[in-house]
Amino acid sequence: MSKLILPILIIATLILSRSKKINTYDSFVKGAKKSFDIVIGIFPYIVTIMIMVGLMRVSGFSQLLTKMMSPLFNLLGIPYQVCELILLKPFTGSGSLALLNDIYLKYGVDSYIGKCASVIISSTDTIFYISTIYFSQTKIKRLLYAIPVSLIACFFGAILSCLLCKIF
Repeated sequence: MSKLILPILIIATLILSRSKKINTYDSFVKGAKKSFDIVIGIFPYIVTIMIMVGLMRVSGFSQLLTKMMSPLFNLLGIPYQVCELILLKPFTGSGSLALLNDIYLKYGVDSYIGKCASVIISSTDTIFYISTIYFSQTKIKRLLYAIPVSLIACFFGAILSCLLCKIF
């Protein structure tokens, strides 16, 4: 049934637009043209985030921050090996996947560390990337609560992930 959802939605859209005498193709082309403006507006923000993440990794700042935060993480039951993953995940999805791959190669996918990393990567999100995309296209510019609350939620998600991996 789930394989039919997308074709049904497409056919329903075509039937609805036909019944309302809307030119579907022209509407699609107009929407595609508007998407270029959105991409051009978002692009500088995305490049900034990617450069920042690259600089954090190359400069060794993420490893230094990991070493500084590891006592706190260990106290909360989070293995040292996934600390960098927790710190980088709010910034980059692809960088986090690369770290996850490194963890898998070094510790194995079935190890406690591999399981923690898997659950962390799937239960947290790229907060700054998402905020960049969403808020760059809206009139909302005050992110006083959105980002800190998201970061706190991701941090507690990481703690809970490791706790659940320890239990199960």
